[in-house]
Amino acid sequence: DGGSAAGADDVTLDPWGSASVDDYRKLFEQFGIEAFDDVLPQVPNPHYLMRRGVVFGHRDYGPIADAMANDDPFAVLSGWMPTGDPHIGHKLMIEEIVYHQQQGGDAYALVADLEANSARGLSWAEIDRHTEEYLLSLLALGFDPEEGEIYRQSGNERLQNLAFELGAEANFSEMQALYGFDGETNISHMQSVVTQMADILYPQLDEPKPTVIPVGPDQDPHMRFARDLADRTRYFGVTEAYASFEADPAERVLIRAAYDAIDDDDIRCEDAADYLREHHADEAGTSVLPKLDNAGKEPIRPRVRFLDRNATDEAFEALIDAIDGEKRVFEGHVDTFDLDADAAEELAREVELGHGGYGFIAPSSIYNRFMTGLTGGKMSSSIPASHISLLDDPEDGYDKVKSATTGGRTSAKEQRELGGKADECPVYELYTYLLAGEDDEFATEVYEECVGGERLCGGCKEQAAELMAEFLEDHQEKR
Repeated sequence: DGGSAAGADDVTLDPWGSASVDDYRKLFEQFGIEAFDDVLPQVPNPHYLMRRGVVFGHRDYGPIADAMANDDPFAVLSGWMPTGDPHIGHKLMIEEIVYHQQQGGDAYALVADLEANSARGLSWAEIDRHTEEYLLSLLALGFDPEEGEIYRQSGNERLQNLAFELGAEANFSEMQALYGFDGETNISHMQSVVTQMADILYPQLDEPKPTVIPVGPDQDPHMRFARDLADRTRYFGVTEAYASFEADPAERVLIRAAYDAIDDDDIRCEDAADYLREHHADEAGTSVLPKLDNAGKEPIRPRVRFLDRNATDEAFEALIDAIDGEKRVFEGHVDTFDLDADAAEELAREVELGHGGYGFIAPSSIYNRFMTGLTGGKMSSSIPASHISLLDDPEDGYDKVKSATTGGRTSAKEQRELGGKADECPVYELYTYLLAGEDDEFATEVYEECVGGERLCGGCKEQAAELMAEFLEDHQEKR
């Protein structure tokens, strides 16, 4: 899951920048983000943001969906930098925390005050003021503080201790690759990144469990780094293997292909090498063939391998003792022939937890589309007219929507003939993201009336403006 923040086609994912992502499909190809539609059927009671495609991508959300379906433990965590007033973009993140909490997850909401100070230079007095505003909206939107946890980075000693430990596994070169840090980057900024890694893993301090982090795609470098650090801290790695030598994932795929293709119970490494030279010469290249040739007549037998990464001597010996059935013990790894991968992973985590390790499960993530600003372009808290603050006077919210850019045609006549461009309309986004609430039928009706030419922009904006004013009035009363 590692890799540079910048992709081959100059799609840059920068947690502190302001770039928008024009083509979400590039994220699937370049960074390994998967389409949320693929996992949506597994979600027992999907949120409307999931149903409408606002949640467009995920990393490894399957375990979260399974936990919800089976009433198993899981967690959700997200947070915000208190650098300004909360706005409707933040509302999406809050709703996703609340949704997962209501589905039975342990919920965590964090205030990234260390990041606000180090990366944005806000004073602590400013941070305190913005923090209070965010927390009021968090509670007003349904977060249950009795069942969840709210914390500030600066006041959480367990978090900071975890960040210190994770920092021992991180280095400057990978931060440079992921975030573009250079010699001018201050140490506090780099430290705040390690603290965010600790934030992401914090829900698992007491018990390893699937954890989902709702974020925008610009935050994906944090997720890749956190998944990598979760893996590095584990006592044992668990992989498939076919012979005594080490093979990387691509090499294992080739060995498996040879094993499956050769109809012989007594297949040897040299047989696999001959098969790959004949049928997969280009893919096999120069890496796996020498390994197979050197192994010669060693039998190829599928097995599960435990790799010793960070285990103490006592933990490694305990693992060996805990493996039942046939096993082969080597320096630095153990091969077992009677366990499948899931059972082996469970055993490795059990031994790790029994000997002082964390046993982290790689965190999952879901990705929201960026909201278009009311004036076009990306919604920005630094451009008041582009966004609706949750603190805006309802009349001001009404006026901002009435003044918003639309996806309408140049005239009412043309709109009726050709239909509107709802997919390019910031006002229609407001219906989808907020104003239609749980009512999918209403959101669909607005869309179809727009593209069918029945709905004109003036009336559509008037309806949206009235709904926005009602929402702000209700939210502020709850605050």
